[in-house]
Amino acid sequence: MKGRRLWAIGGFISGAVLIVFGAVALYMGINGYQTVGDELSKEQIVGGSDMAPAEIQKAASEAGLPATIELPTCDVVDETIDTGSDARCFAQYMRIHALEASGGLTYAQMGRFQSADEPDDPAGTSDEAAAATDENGAPISNGARNLWITETALATALNVSYMAEQISIFSIVVGVALVLTGIGLVILALAVLGGGDRKPAAS
Repeated sequence: MKGRRLWAIGGFISGAVLIVFGAVALYMGINGYQTVGDELSKEQIVGGSDMAPAEIQKAASEAGLPATIELPTCDVVDETIDTGSDARCFAQYMRIHALEASGGLTYAQMGRFQSADEPDDPAGTSDEAAAATDENGAPISNGARNLWITETALATALNVSYMAEQISIFSIVVGVALVLTGIGLVILALAVLGGGDRKPAAS
């Protein structure tokens, strides 16, 4: 009888702890999910007219981008970006826009400065002697490369919001699992305690 009671008490305590942890995880997950949406809404981001698969494919072809570049398959045309999934989709289109401006070159493939011989070439140069200079004789920075830096910073922020949303959803799922497990342990503890109080049937 004493052993049953100890098992029951342990079940009650374990169940209560899991229920509390589950409730906290649920609260944090729901709060995190809402925070992502609220913060994104404050930025008032709206998908552009070319942020659809067919439109971006056409734009990429006109810009001469290599066919090996993976294009977005999502669609956020004229949509308000207020979820992590939409933010990730928007970031994918931003990357294609940056590639269109750089002629398909990434940050690592572009020089720091504008080339004096080919000022319109996004590749630029990292050789100060070959760089175009301003009126003070200082090398002119590569605009295409600077654009890529800006795009990367913004896209990273949008992708972080997507990651935060996914973590929040995971926290909600874990919270539900913990609460259900805790309830199950409490029910089992009640069953054990109830079974121990039963008197054996007379023979």
